[in-house]
Amino acid sequence: MSDGSTRAVTVGIVGLVTLVAFEALAVSTAMPVVAADLGGIRSYGLAFSLFLTMTLLGTVVGGGWCDSAGPRAPILVGLGLFAGGLVVSGTAQSFTAMLLGRVVSGVGGGFMVVSLYVVVAAVYPASARPTVFGWVSAAWVLPSVLGPPLAGWLATDVTWRVVFLGVPPLVVLVVAGMVPRLGRLGRPPAGARTPAAEHRRRALLGVALAGGATVLQWGSVHLDPPVPVSVAAGVVGLALVALALPRLVPRGTLRAARGLPSVVAVRGLFAGCFFGAEAFVPLMLVSERGLEPAVAGLALTGGAVGWAGGSYVQSRPGLRAGRHVLLATGGLLVAGSVAAIVAVPYDTVPPLALLPIWTVAGFGMGLGMSSTSVLVLGLSASGEEGRNSASLQVSDALGGVLGIGAAGALFAALHTTAGQDADAFAVIWSVLALVGLLAAFVGSRARPETVAPAPSTSLA
Repeated sequence: MSDGSTRAVTVGIVGLVTLVAFEALAVSTAMPVVAADLGGIRSYGLAFSLFLTMTLLGTVVGGGWCDSAGPRAPILVGLGLFAGGLVVSGTAQSFTAMLLGRVVSGVGGGFMVVSLYVVVAAVYPASARPTVFGWVSAAWVLPSVLGPPLAGWLATDVTWRVVFLGVPPLVVLVVAGMVPRLGRLGRPPAGARTPAAEHRRRALLGVALAGGATVLQWGSVHLDPPVPVSVAAGVVGLALVALALPRLVPRGTLRAARGLPSVVAVRGLFAGCFFGAEAFVPLMLVSERGLEPAVAGLALTGGAVGWAGGSYVQSRPGLRAGRHVLLATGGLLVAGSVAAIVAVPYDTVPPLALLPIWTVAGFGMGLGMSSTSVLVLGLSASGEEGRNSASLQVSDALGGVLGIGAAGALFAALHTTAGQDADAFAVIWSVLALVGLLAAFVGSRARPETVAPAPSTSLA
């Protein structure tokens, strides 16, 4: 591609990510109001974890689709599903219907995210990819500044439905700008395409993984009698996840083997720690500390701004630290920040102290998540970018699902009444801080194994 076409693709990618970022931050800010209005406080975590669960399915199917047919169709279908799900959520009359919309949007989000990785691999040389991922993170800055206060104002003074229904019209603009550029990306060479049988196999495994994660989440938050039903659902869901996951990620991922397996594994740990903690930040600030949703959303702004800063640092050409060092450092920053917010639910700490703390957490995520994106493309053989990017996104989404699901299960078990849940939030964040420490350790193993020198034949 010419430089002009490359710039146009960059603008399209940044525009798409900006749209997704605005939706994510706005929905997170408005969700306490949505859950209260539709009677879904106890199932609050499902609004986030089900979205990520369906992202798993979209990611697995979309990765194989990209490797066999190119990224154009998956991106366009993903945009359609993403927008359609927002319409369903925005017109919902019950929390269950709102969750259905999150499911549809999640599938579309999975198609879009994995397709963008394939576009980056096809369009940009390896030396330019850190900068591209830096721009991707920077695309979160404007939505993080405008999204939370705007969504908070709409949710409290207008209606929370506008938060969902205001985004789909913008999808039309993104589609109009990206379609001509995506048309120039042809199908992969015949020898590099994913065989149809392999594509079907991975799609079925994706269904099993998403289904297992959904059942597991349902069992974890429905703790009322009959308890045996909830326990049985949890066991079945866990079994499906254990069956499907090893077949969708590189061999050695579950034991954090050095190189690509550790890159994929640490992505899930980062996501589980950060997103599991962040999902409950607005709810805590609104229900425990009495802040308005627009003010509570400022914490999400700090996280996004910090993320962009960390991603910028990792993109600098003169940076000498190895990617494994950046991953370990990022893990420690996230773990320390999550541990620090344990004190925020209590009156002894000013609620807005969370803003600088969560900015540091975002900085750690920028260092870590962008580095995994760079590493997975650099360690992928030609024609395997879609599959390995899908594995990275599977880990990302499943980590977020399990992190938010575990937090949601703890909250459902410990929840009493609004304004009396400080201890529940403290327990949630204490547990997730340990996940961040594990991310730091696994990140240190993200270097390929050093090839041992051949044994000497000398008799000396």
